[in-house]
This record gives sequence, structure tokens and C-alpha cells, in this order.
Amino acid sequence: MKEIYIRDLKTGDEITDFFMIKNLQLKFGSNKKQYLDLLLGDCTGEISGKKWDVTDAELEVLEAIERNDIAKIKAQVTEWNGLRQLKVMKIRKAVSQDETDIRDFIKAAPEEPEEMYKFIKDIAAGSIKDTKLRAITEKFLRDEKDKLLYYPAASKNHHAEMAGLLWHIKRMLMMAERYCEVYTNLSRDLLITGVILHDMEKLTEMISDENGIVSDYSFEGLLLGHIVSGVKKIDKMAAEIGLSEEKTIMLEHMILSHHYEPEYGSPKRPLFPEAEVLHYLDIVDASIYDMEEALDATDKGEFSEKVWTLDNRRLYKKEW
Repeated sequence: MKEIYIRDLKTGDEITDFFMIKNLQLKFGSNKKQYLDLLLGDCTGEISGKKWDVTDAELEVLEAIERNDIAKIKAQVTEWNGLRQLKVMKIRKAVSQDETDIRDFIKAAPEEPEEMYKFIKDIAAGSIKDTKLRAITEKFLRDEKDKLLYYPAASKNHHAEMAGLLWHIKRMLMMAERYCEVYTNLSRDLLITGVILHDMEKLTEMISDENGIVSDYSFEGLLLGHIVSGVKKIDKMAAEIGLSEEKTIMLEHMILSHHYEPEYGSPKRPLFPEAEVLHYLDIVDASIYDMEEALDATDKGEFSEKVWTLDNRRLYKKEW
């Protein structure tokens, strides 16, 4: 059984424990020697690892290990470029499922998927007064329920966890309702619909198993991405329910613009208030999630490791 978690690792520790193999690749160093490049994970986070000077005799054992396998690893916790890393001495695939509990190795949203789904469904039914906008959100929630109960919102970084997409949508909806109380010029119907639908084609973009672990991006995901696929999906769904041209295009614009910058996939910046608010709801929830993750692994009164998604900032965890 697992005894130590990634968030608790300290530089200098020598450990022997189980980790999930998130990625592994055999490479050659500048000295022409083989080494194993690893990304390891458990329910508390991820850490990179290196097994240097891999011999030909070790290849048979290593080739039996695949992505998402559980492996037992003996390693030393080191530091490189300000980040913890494992220097791996020994690695083997777990012999049987009896050695491990999968819940130790997968990240999951902190609330039950069915409860989050019901919360979102109730918001759609109770808060959206426009019958056509309500119909399009309810159709999406109904058609995609099975996937929503386990799909992450990303392959890594924010909400890359089982049911992470539901958790992301729920927290954005909670904030959206409060925005509408303060900024009374906002259309609650349009904003709530945009929140529920903005990332819907993440379900097509990524290939995930029922543990919320993404193995790869789909053909459509690689060639189009969830923003373009989302616009296509809105166009199709809107035609099916008879949504007006104006509302259809406004919803499509909200999906197109919610990443805000061209380099992040948005060809348009928000051109009306609900689209602007959607972007900031999305970015705030993503940033707070990444801060929570980093600070959970940080002692009080200390600074976190660099957080790549937050421009390599080191975050401070207050003592009180």
C-alpha cells in the first residue's frame, strides 16, 4: 500500500513507494547513454523523474511498463531548476492490483459527480428563463451526462482530475450568479448558458478513461481544438432547437472569445459584457485552482515551488 504522497516529498528524502506512470520515454543523453524520462503521479500531484544510465539488461523490465500503470519506485528526492525531481534507482511494475488502491493515484474533484451534475442541471432548469437557451443547455447536459460524470477539464494543469469539468463549471456558475447580482445589466440567461457550454467540446477534444486520466487528444481535438469544435456543436444544436440567429452567434462568440488572446486559441476578444465576464470567470477559477494545488503542497509560512501556469510565480502560504 502507498505510504508517502507527492505533496509530502522533501528534497533529500530517500523513498520506496508506488506511483502512477503518467508518461515515460527512453531517451539518449549527451553522453550517448540511455536514460528513462518519467512523469509520475498520485492523488496529490505530479513529479518528474529520471533513471540515469539504463542498461540493456533493464530494458525488458522497463518495456513492460506502460502509461497509467502503477509502478514501485526506489528514488531520491532531488531538486532541479527550483523544482523537486526524483532520481530513480529502481523501478518495477506493480505485481497485482492487490498491492495498490487506485484511489491513491487518481486526482478527483472534491465533490461527488452526481451531486455536481444535479447542481448544474438545477441551475439550468431554474435560472434560465429563456426557453430556447434553457433547451440547449438541458440538451447538452442530458446528451453528455455519462462523460460529464468523469471527464477532466484538461489533460494536465487546472482541473485535470476525475469529474474536473463538472467542478470547473459548478464553481463558475456559483460566481456567475453573484456577478449578476452586482452587474444588473448582465443577461443571467446568456451568461449561465455560456458558462455551461463554454468547454463542452473538451469531451471531444480529449480521450479520457473513467478515472479522468487523459491518454491523448482525439483526431478532431488535435486538428481543431475544443473552441472550434464548440462553435460547430453550438451551430448544430441551435439549428435542432430553433434558436434565433442572434442568440446562436452570441453563444458562438462566447466560446470563440473565452480564451481572450489569439495565442491561447481565441480569434476574437469579447465584444459584449457576458462574453467578457465569461472569460474572467474562467481565468479566475483556473488560477485559483492552480494556487490551491500549489499551496496544498506548501508548509505554512513558506513559498511554494514555481507554478508554471502562473508565470512561474512562487506563492506564499500564510501562517494563520
